[in-house]
Amino acid sequence: MYYPRKILQSLKKHLTDKEIIVLTGMRRVGKTTAYKMIYQKIKSKNKVFLDIENPLEQKIFEEIDYNNIWANLKPFNITNKEKAFIFLDEIQVKPEIVKAIKYLYDHYNVKFFLTGSSSFYFKNLFPESLAGRKFVFELYTLDFEEFLIFKRQEKKFHQNFKDQDKQKNIIGYEKYKKLYDEYLEYGGFPQVVLEDSIDSKKEKLNDIFKSYFEKDVQILADFRDINAFRDLLLLILERIGSKLDISKLSKEVGVSRETVYSYVSFLQNTYFIDLISPFTGNVDREVSGAKKLYLCDNGIASQFSKVSQGSLLENAVYRNIKKYGQIKYYQKRSGQEIDFVIPAKKTALEVKQKGFGADLKKLIKLSHSLKLSEHYIITKEFNKDKEFIPALEL
Repeated sequence: MYYPRKILQSLKKHLTDKEIIVLTGMRRVGKTTAYKMIYQKIKSKNKVFLDIENPLEQKIFEEIDYNNIWANLKPFNITNKEKAFIFLDEIQVKPEIVKAIKYLYDHYNVKFFLTGSSSFYFKNLFPESLAGRKFVFELYTLDFEEFLIFKRQEKKFHQNFKDQDKQKNIIGYEKYKKLYDEYLEYGGFPQVVLEDSIDSKKEKLNDIFKSYFEKDVQILADFRDINAFRDLLLLILERIGSKLDISKLSKEVGVSRETVYSYVSFLQNTYFIDLISPFTGNVDREVSGAKKLYLCDNGIASQFSKVSQGSLLENAVYRNIKKYGQIKYYQKRSGQEIDFVIPAKKTALEVKQKGFGADLKKLIKLSHSLKLSEHYIITKEFNKDKEFIPALEL
């Protein structure tokens, strides 16, 4: 059974466009499944779904004369006499195929749908010749709204913080809090969410982590010391919500700062981590430069590191507010801070297990100094007071 993802609505809008559709994201987030749902929506019979990890399907595009590719597609009942829809899964395995894609795009009536397990190859392997020929979409692990869909649970989610605050209620909170506990602990990888037993969830998480290390790291990366990269990766897992200290990491791992930068860049570009920058409201009063780190998924964090419940909550909140636009944090030299600032919404968010009136007063004072018009405490536990939003409402 296929469960719908939010991104499907955006993808469907471009089904009839000429441009190539590229869907990227970490392994196992559901890119292939999303494309199979799109594939089923296309009424034409002149369509094919190919897995580029399969050597036999790679050979279809290994022609000196790219026009001959159509002959290779003939056994799949694909013709160039009418518009063709070609889905290519895991394109990063054979990036040179992109040259053939560009040629076919430029000379024939063909619509390409590509998936890849990271953005790394876009920046380092994809030729500039695809500029202006593609739309790129990013797919992440499930947010809590999608998590509930996979659990076959119905819940109304509001799309702005004011409504989330206004419409919260203790009955709804009690109904979904155990599911949110599961989400915090085991994350939002679709395969993990669909498993019922704890042991099966852990097995899936182990497999996902192993697959990332063996495929993305060892195939895409060119690191001389793979053990140093592994050690850095394990250190980073414990630093959710913390500012990244390159010098400290360099000493702990025993490699140069430049090497640490290259490792961190790779982790970002393969969707394993996100880094957020400080909000520059009053530049002279801020701690400048240092970025805060968040992880791709709570399940990875809880399974492979010892992180606090507070850190898991903060990571889950971050992953569920990414939909609102660019996220930043704020910290004064005195130490006062705001966990998340959403500049486009002029909104400040502070994450607490429960939250108290004193927390809100501090947040309001800081928010006003930064000319942020909205401010909310995001809580794990239910708080009926105004401007306290349960995390499971995001």
